[in-house]
Amino acid sequence: MSFVRAVSKVPRTALRVSANRALTWSAQRAFSVSAARRSDAHAEETFEEFTARYEKEFEKVNDVFELQRNLNNCFAYDLVPSPSVIISALRAARRVNDFPSAVRVFEGIKYKVENKSQYEEYLQELEPIREELGIPLKETMYPDDK
Repeated sequence: MSFVRAVSKVPRTALRVSANRALTWSAQRAFSVSAARRSDAHAEETFEEFTARYEKEFEKVNDVFELQRNLNNCFAYDLVPSPSVIISALRAARRVNDFPSAVRVFEGIKYKVENKSQYEEYLQELEPIREELGIPLKETMYPDDK
């Protein structure tokens, strides 16, 4: 009974407000990934700095989770990664034995470029690494898909 009395003395609106604050704080912590990624260190990053940073990131990859996380972060920017970044990513995929991610890299490029001719240029530039690592394109494996 004493517990019920102690709780009943607190106004219901105060309980509701504190519960909403707790919910809002936990929701912000759970879903504020993009805000945490934006830091002053990368605010004015040039394309060359971006390229160097992601080449280093892919060189340090030791498991599939790190590879996929770096690929997601790299492709999240409003630019198409340079061929040297793609080569580092493909070598990392080979190192951690992740064939599907290697194929998906080319799908990511296809959707990031502005037109088909840019995609063809990337394919031409990356043809030697694709042949070296044995990475087919999705369109050659499944020609009927669009």
